[in-house]
Amino acid sequence: MADANEYKCPCCGAKLEFNSTAQRMKCPYCDSEFDVETVQDYNEQLSEATGDDMSWESEAGSEWEEGETNNIRVYSCKSCGGQIIAEETTGASFCPYCNNPVIMAGTFSGDLRPDLIIPFKLNKDAAKSAYERYVSGKSLLPKVFKDQNHIEEIKGLYVPVWLFGAQADANMCFRAESKRTWMDANYHYVETSYYQAVRKGKIAFEHVPVDGSQKMPDDLMESIEPFDFTQAVPFKTAYLSGYLADKYDVSADDSIKRANERIKKSTEAAFAATVRGYDTVRCESSAVKLNGGKAQYALYPVWILNTDWNGTKYTFAMNGQTGKLVGNLPADKAKAAGMFLGITGGVGFVLSILWILLHIITGG
Repeated sequence: MADANEYKCPCCGAKLEFNSTAQRMKCPYCDSEFDVETVQDYNEQLSEATGDDMSWESEAGSEWEEGETNNIRVYSCKSCGGQIIAEETTGASFCPYCNNPVIMAGTFSGDLRPDLIIPFKLNKDAAKSAYERYVSGKSLLPKVFKDQNHIEEIKGLYVPVWLFGAQADANMCFRAESKRTWMDANYHYVETSYYQAVRKGKIAFEHVPVDGSQKMPDDLMESIEPFDFTQAVPFKTAYLSGYLADKYDVSADDSIKRANERIKKSTEAAFAATVRGYDTVRCESSAVKLNGGKAQYALYPVWILNTDWNGTKYTFAMNGQTGKLVGNLPADKAKAAGMFLGITGGVGFVLSILWILLHIITGG
């Protein structure tokens, strides 16, 4: 049996001490008492549910076929460093990320060939209409965001994405609490009961996406999820016709950390949802082991518009498949100040009328 000093209090987490008088384990902080066997079992469960093994072995992407990249060109942005891939017949004079001019860097070579692609389902007109609806009614929005020429700058971009899939074997311990309250003539009572809920099981993950571009913010890309993967098809260069594609600058290996974070968070949420009937539930410890891990390289369709205004970058992005959109928009301080003055002026006018009416009524 482990030393008593190693045992944690199930109530407050402090180290327990053996009370020789009561012949029980006692917490010096919250005064809770427990049987030795109960505490031992509690700590053994915590120990078992500790330590993740979330490694990946499979490689994503493949080699380009001979002649497949003959008509593909790479454009380089001298401002943000982005490298954009497009067919040689596609106009790519401006960077979709910073809207600065791009120049031809040469023919495409090297890197991995995508395994899969989700083709654009919504065209540019749909993206423009969605943007117009998004900014309509926003009276404080600067004029540049509503300008028609600005809306025309929306670009269709295939964003590189690493897709991870694996089976997760999980062992988790949750601390649950139930409270009962009552009152009498003198006091208000609160009785708290503590429970340890242990969950073990398996959960499968497929196509967990991680953005493979440093220039596309992860939170923005994840905000326009989900993409319908049932519409993914084997990659062919023909799907690039009329669109741009970002050249990945985050490798599959460097994306594993984010994939593991998403898988672990989702696993904990799924297992926590099975702990019901308590007032509060929190995960005390968890161990997730991945089996059969594999990764794929895909391109996801996004309509994107970037604008710099007063030294700040604002981005609008729309899922090119489902139409889900997100964006951060500024407020024109000059318009806001004018509106405020108009409101306060209106209030002053109303107060003046009330003052005149009051004097008429009172004869003052």
